Amino acid sequence: MSKKAQITVLGAGLVGSAIVKDFAKNGSFQVLSTDLSQGRLSDLSQIPGVSTKQGDASNPEFLAEVCRDADLVVCAVPGFMGFNTLKQVIELGKNIVDISFFPEDAFELNELALKKGVTAVVDCGVAPGLCNIQAGWVQRKMDSVDSYVCYVGGLPRTRTWPFEYKAVFSPIDVIEEYTRPARFVEYNQLVTRPALTDLEKMDFPGVGTLEAFNTDGLRSLIHTLDAPFKKEKTLRYPGHVELMRAFREAGFFDSKPIRVGTQEIAPIDLTSKLLFDQWKLQPGEQDLTVMHVALTGKENGEAIRYSFDLLDYFDVESGVHSMARTTGYTCTIVAGQVLSGLFDRKGISPPEYIGQSAGCYENLLDEYSKRGISVKSTRTKEK
Repeated sequence: MSKKAQITVLGAGLVGSAIVKDFAKNGSFQVLSTDLSQGRLSDLSQIPGVSTKQGDASNPEFLAEVCRDADLVVCAVPGFMGFNTLKQVIELGKNIVDISFFPEDAFELNELALKKGVTAVVDCGVAPGLCNIQAGWVQRKMDSVDSYVCYVGGLPRTRTWPFEYKAVFSPIDVIEEYTRPARFVEYNQLVTRPALTDLEKMDFPGVGTLEAFNTDGLRSLIHTLDAPFKKEKTLRYPGHVELMRAFREAGFFDSKPIRVGTQEIAPIDLTSKLLFDQWKLQPGEQDLTVMHVALTGKENGEAIRYSFDLLDYFDVESGVHSMARTTGYTCTIVAGQVLSGLFDRKGISPPEYIGQSAGCYENLLDEYSKRGISVKSTRTKEK
């Protein structure tokens, strides 16, 4: 009997725990789950094939200990920890798949990863992640790409006043989306605008009318996808954007401390304390993930449009939220591709490199279907 692959999963939050459960369900892996919170690990420790260890992934000694026997590491820590954690894992010489969505440029670690002979797949969730893989897959087929657009949102199925929103991933990373300037490309020129701008309303079958607004979601596609027009927008229920803009402009998301009485406090700390409890999905609350990706260009001399649509819901049977499914399962499937050698490129690899690699996107769709995730795709001729 062959030895089971050893996988260390750093972070056991909403998505990290779904990743652990999916690996364990496969039966081909031995999983070590780590988190700063013992409470998050208690249920996971009861799953066959899963061991747990409480500790701080930002501690180099702890990180070295939990990664020592790993054949592959998954990084599912909050974004503010992501870059340094990724760097340390690469320095340990371990292949890694990362979903932490950190603000730094991952390619700064490419030379280190090449030196260590490490395969490091970053931004490997749903968006960024799946949409990048689709872009890479289309880029292989087309002679040239003219435009790329992605609309994506993770939302509660039931709308509740006043926020019309619940955080389906790390809440601090949600606020980062609302404050980080959004970069996109027009006429081959990089354009930067504030987040939450260029509001447009769009109708999505099965969901209804949503608001789309600028966020900094293009990530590596700014540099790796050769197209004169590229943008990504986040989706929310109507009303949420204006409220978040008011919060931001009033200073509630500022990190610079202000004096309140005799105390110094950063507004973001108070805002986070108030919002995060109200944004938390409660037991039994269901979510959905909606995404539309479209690319246009020339293929064999013809003007072609590829469209991809994802609508996924909370899985009642397993109790896994949709954002955890679509993000976490993309990560586990790509991790399996790295472990099997289907994807073996060394260095830093954004997800579009997965799509450009023969057989990887087809394998992803096949594995999605086994997990009840459906992606509808169309190829049409443009007039």
